[in-house]
Parts: sequence; structure tokens; C-alpha cells
Amino acid sequence: MKIVPKKFKVHSLTGRITRELMRQAFKAVKKNRGAAGLDKVSIQMFERNLEHLDALMRGLKSGSYQPIPLKRVFLEKAPGKFRPLGIPAVRCRVAQEVARRLINQIFERQFHDDSYGYRSGRSCHKAIAQVLKCARQGYRVVLEADIKGFFDNIPHKLIMNLLAAEIADGNILRLIEKFLKSGVMEDGVLKPTKIGTPQGGVISPLLANIVLNYLDWQLQLHGFRFSRFADDFVVMCKTRRQAEEALVLVKRILQDLELELSPEKTKITRFVDGIEFLGFFISSRSARMRAKSEEKFKNKIREITKRSHNLDAEVIVKINRVIRGTVNYFCAPFAKTLKQFSRLDEWIRKRIRCMKYERISRADNRRMKNKYIDRLGLLSCRDLCLAVKER
Repeated sequence: MKIVPKKFKVHSLTGRITRELMRQAFKAVKKNRGAAGLDKVSIQMFERNLEHLDALMRGLKSGSYQPIPLKRVFLEKAPGKFRPLGIPAVRCRVAQEVARRLINQIFERQFHDDSYGYRSGRSCHKAIAQVLKCARQGYRVVLEADIKGFFDNIPHKLIMNLLAAEIADGNILRLIEKFLKSGVMEDGVLKPTKIGTPQGGVISPLLANIVLNYLDWQLQLHGFRFSRFADDFVVMCKTRRQAEEALVLVKRILQDLELELSPEKTKITRFVDGIEFLGFFISSRSARMRAKSEEKFKNKIREITKRSHNLDAEVIVKINRVIRGTVNYFCAPFAKTLKQFSRLDEWIRKRIRCMKYERISRADNRRMKNKYIDRLGLLSCRDLCLAVKER
């Protein structure tokens, strides 16, 4: 991929680092919550002494700031499969948010309209709405694409070249390079990060969009319709031949970016047979939670409702928290999930009864009726979905 330097670049970003920007960055980090990093300083601990912000600001402006290595944690994607995350320290998350705010305004105006991931005013639901719109217009053959280990494999040189093509402030460029090369602590061993941008980093989604913006515009240049949310995207075509041409093009573009598709997760399918995108199973008939999303929801409930635990108010609070998050996402205007949520309600009540009586028995349906469970304060997935749709 050839990157052409711009005639006019953005200078003096460092001068825009102010106390107000530092406070705004901290508020954003606090709102997103998250665990403490390697230094074990939580958001609450950091907030109790906000003089840290002034010291951090001086370090960012002078170029003396040095990030703390990331803390490695593993998020379970499926039974036996884990996604590695890198958790920055709170002060590093604030520093990344400062950098993100400074450069986001430069690149946002360059991004394609059909890029939806981690951008203000856009969402997963809008990305799916774009897919449905294309399907209604006759684009019913779909290339489902998955980039192999995307965040872990973006070349640092590519990221820095793309940034340097727009930004002339060496201090900010060096700052972002420090984030990329900060290293990760795993099992007590500090490992260098020579490639990739860590999942869990505040600035990583923006860097991902900057890298894949080239893919977006190349797809448009060749006449393809698509919808992309970070590294998850589909290309909508009218014929299988067009989809095959799109696959060849995507492979070539990613090769330019030193990335590659995952062969086992990339396929061409018909819209009538359904596609999986952003947690939904979408077809010409309906859109609903995909099987993996439903199983992920159930696993969260299983973890809370183990029979060895006591059924108390805290358990109900935890279950309700999972239900709210799931229903608010999957009860989209285009989704048909009421029957699915009704089945999940029955399954959750079964889990509650098993937790109460430490067994599985239909007789317990009479001992612990639904109205009693309702009085415990348990939310109904179906009723909550109806309430969401009425908003």
C-alpha cells in the first residue's frame, strides 16, 4: 500500500492539551469503567487525587510520559476459546483518550459513511440497517468476511505511516508509538509488543478504523456495497460472481495492509439462507439473536445461578443486569425476538427453581410459581422487549 504524504498536515496538536481536555478525558475513562491496570490503581483511587492529571499533562506536553505495560487478561469467547485483552493502567487510558480526542477530529471527516464501528452517532443497529437496506435493493448474495487476528496483527509501521501522512506533530506521533510498543505483562513476564494494537486499549478502535478506511474506499471505488463495524464486515452483491470478485479484491487489499482473511470464517452465502453479523442471525425472513449469542447469554446466567449459591436479592440484581443489557441490544426495531425471549424467560425461571431446590423437577413449578418469582423482582425478557419497542 502506497501512502502519499499530504501537502498540508496538522501541526501543534501538543498545544491543544489543556486541563479541560485532561478532565474530559478522565470523565470518559470513568464513564467506561474498567479494571485497574498493572499498577493496581483503580479509577476510584485515581479520582481521589486528581493532581495526577496535572502531572500527566506535563508529561504528555513535554514528551517525557512513559506508558505502563499492559496487563494481560483473557476473555472467554466460547468454551475453551479465549480472546487476549491488554488492560492499560488508568493513567494510560486517560493519556490514550487525550490522544484519541486530538486525532479523531482529523480522521473522522475522512471515514466512509458505511463504516459504523466506534464512531459518534453510529451503532451496530445502523450497520445492520445498512445490510437490510442493501438486501431490499436486490443485493442478496453476501460475502461474510473475517480478518484473521486483526487487532493483534496490524503492522505498527502501517499505523504510523497513516498517521504521519496527516499529522506533523512529532510529539503526538511518538506518544502513539509508545502506546503501541508499551509491552504486555503475562504470567509475570514482560513481553514486547512488536505488532498489533491491543484489544482493550482506548485508542485501538480509532487506529483500526484508520487502517481499514483504505479498504472501505477501495470497495466503493470498485462499485461494491458493504457495511463495516470495526473488523467485522459484509459485502453485499447481486450475483455470486460479483461476490467472488469482491472476495478476490478484499484479499488483495488486505495483502497490501499485511493482513489476511480467516479462511474458515469467510464465506459467500445467500441472504435468504441467512448471515451472521454483529451478534444477529439475519435473513430475508427475520433478524434474531444468533445461536452463539444466545448461548453466551445463557452462560452468563448459568454463572450467576449455580445451585451451590444461595438465591437472594443480589442474585436477582445480577440476573436483571444481564437481561437488561441483552434485551436492550437485541430488541432492535428490525428484530423479531419475542418468541426467543419467551423461551429464555422459561429457561431462566427453570434455573431459579433449580437454584432454590437444588434439583430439576417439574413438581417445583407448582411449589415456586411464576408470580412468586415475579415478586422477587426478576425481569421478563419478553416484557422488557415490548417496553423497549414502545419507546
